[in-house]
This record gives sequence, C-alpha cells and structure tokens, in this order.
Amino acid sequence: MRSDGRLLLIDKHAVEALLRPDDVIEAVRNAFVLHSQREGRIFPVVRETLSTGGVFGIKSGDVESQGLLGFKAAGFWPRNRTRGGEPHQATIMLFDPVTGRPLCVIDGNAITTARTGAAGALGLQMLARADSVRATVFGTGVQARAQLSFALRTLPGLRRIRYVSRGAKRDEGFERMFEGQCDIGSATDADAAVADSDVVITATPGGGPLFDASAVRPGTHLTCVGADTRGKRELPDGLLDRARLVVDDREQALQLGELQWATDVPCVELGDLLTGRATLARDSGDITVFDMTGLALQDLTVSRFIHERASAQGLGAHIAWPW
Repeated sequence: MRSDGRLLLIDKHAVEALLRPDDVIEAVRNAFVLHSQREGRIFPVVRETLSTGGVFGIKSGDVESQGLLGFKAAGFWPRNRTRGGEPHQATIMLFDPVTGRPLCVIDGNAITTARTGAAGALGLQMLARADSVRATVFGTGVQARAQLSFALRTLPGLRRIRYVSRGAKRDEGFERMFEGQCDIGSATDADAAVADSDVVITATPGGGPLFDASAVRPGTHLTCVGADTRGKRELPDGLLDRARLVVDDREQALQLGELQWATDVPCVELGDLLTGRATLARDSGDITVFDMTGLALQDLTVSRFIHERASAQGLGAHIAWPW
C-alpha cells in the first residue's frame, strides 16, 4: 500500500483570497460551454429534506477530456441563523479520475455564492436590455448581494435599485454595501417596484410567488435564483407563459426550478446561447426569464482554478492521506 498520499484542505479565507469576479465569470462561462457541447457531464442531483429542518443536496459531474471530477455537498439549514451562523453550507471535493483519490477539500460557500452571481451576470449579458436603468431585488441576503454586485458590473447603466426585504423592512447593511454605486432604497410595494423595473432579481428562500404577474412590464428581464428544490417557487402563475424562458439545464429546471410549475413552457439552455447552438432574438418588448438551478460544472470549473492557485501560492493545509 502506498503511504505518500496528500490531501489539500482549502478553507474559506483562502478561497475568498483567490476569488476574482472576472475569473469566476470566465470559469462559469466555460462550464456552460462544456455543458452545451456535452463535454461536461452533470450527474443526477440529490436533494433531500432532513428531520433537523435542513435540506441536503449533492451535485456532481465530470469533464473526461480535462481530467476533472468532483462533487459539492451543500444545502440550507435555516435554524443556523439562531446560532449566529450562515444557513447555506457547502463543501466541495475534487478527485483524480484515474485513481479515485481525493485531491482537495474546499469550503464551498464563497464558491457557490460567486459562481451563482457570475451565472446571473452571464444571463444579463445575453438577455437583459443593454439600456436597463432600474432594478428590483427580492431578498437582501448573501445571494441577493452577489447578484446585485454582478449586475452592477454587467449593466453599467443600472442606476436606481429598489429592494424588497422580509417584512418590507429597511436593511441598512444591504444599502451600505452598494452606497455610492447606485440610488438604492427599500420598496414597500412589491408590485409597484416590479412595474417600475427593467430588471428583477429574485433571491429568496423560494417560499411562494413574490409579486403579481400583471406587474411585469414588457421588456423586463428576470433573474430567478430561489427555486432550487421541489416545491420552491418565486414567480406567479402565468408569467412564464408570457416570457422567453432560458434555463441552465432543462431537466434540472423541470425537477427543481421555476419550470416545475409550468412544464409545457418551451425553453433554451444558456450554454446553447453562448455556443450558438441556439439563438434568441430578443425584441425590446419581450419578457425574458433566466431560471437558475445551478450546475455542478460551475462548482467544478471554479474549484479547479482555486485548487491550482492555492497549490501554486502555498495556501491551504496539506495532510497525510495514505493509500
């Protein structure tokens, strides 16, 4: 038996030091392209509720031609808030596909946040009107902040941001994060805020429709993040029937995303738009929706460059892992 095996552990501080928005966007774009070209595989998703009140899931996949193999074990534990902790928890592992040996264990929270924000940015690039000025964000948590951060980078014309928080309360921390970048304020009427928006971002736990379908004006783009489990939704009935729908993966969206509530609505995958396998000629009056459920390949392509850079810069901790 060999005894020279080593395992690299990369904690959240090292991950956060290595994440750069442009690099994450490029890695996520690569994940969508690999998925479109069927060079990267995504394996069936595990998503189960627990008696503890949490939701536990596993997303996994590989890219055979690049020697990339791994999974993310992640989920949502809302009771963590009462413990002063983050409800979203994620851990990523990469493996040597030849031997099956683990290469690294990576804290996946920051990666999940960044890669989801980057996916939203790619959706905005492909689908939102370039002259978009006004946006409404539902939620003020980690993912809402990531989506808005990437949106402001992607659509420089965005100037007026309204947010809808739990209980329609003002979130001063959320406002401070974007102070100086835009005119930001709390909205007390969700329907009125949506009706006055060019872009709508929904980043909530997905407990039910957030606004009335009639509030969405022609020309609006919606980035939908919160529906990632059976039974979750953020959009009202009838909206997808009026929209041009784009998903990250059709089968996954049918099982976990907004598409589970409107299974007959036609859609295209974002990766196919990026590679040109599909086209979507957007008219100025079209409503577009990007239904995001999250691809394992996004986690893997981002984790790969984190692993490579941590190794090159001597970050993380190596432990003996004999075999």
